[in-house]
Amino acid sequence: MSETNAVPAADEPFFRALLTPHRSLGRTGFALLMAGLLTGWIITGAIFVAHGAWPVSGFLGLDVLFVYGAFRLNYRAARVREEVSVSRTCLRIRKVAASGKAEQHRFNPFWARFSVARHTEIGITRMAVEGHGLTVPIGTFLNPGDRDSFALAFSCALATARGR
Repeated sequence: MSETNAVPAADEPFFRALLTPHRSLGRTGFALLMAGLLTGWIITGAIFVAHGAWPVSGFLGLDVLFVYGAFRLNYRAARVREEVSVSRTCLRIRKVAASGKAEQHRFNPFWARFSVARHTEIGITRMAVEGHGLTVPIGTFLNPGDRDSFALAFSCALATARGR
């Protein structure tokens, strides 16, 4: 007995990748950095206040606020992600912006073309999937090493989908 909403085996993805930007400073590191900056601000500000230069402590506090704001914006931008999946019948790319807005692209893996631009010193500088008159860049936020490993795995997945 078969279910009506069962996914056919040909459409079951055999390659899935979740691409996210790398951030070197995690939540704990961010908390420690801000604690250190606040501690330094309090100590330095107290010294300036004791010497009658109280406006300086306010400007030091602004620096701490600017650093905090820059990191918050950086972490917000890190919410971007791309989900790539390949099955025998469909190549799906789902891009989610930092705001949460998502867009999805579908290609036939037999007709989709994976283009890679390389620089001799840097490595891969651009990756895109092309098909049906549409070009979708992928992995723009990845570092060169991650681009290389993704490009190799994705190329193999496309070759598998095409039966090569």
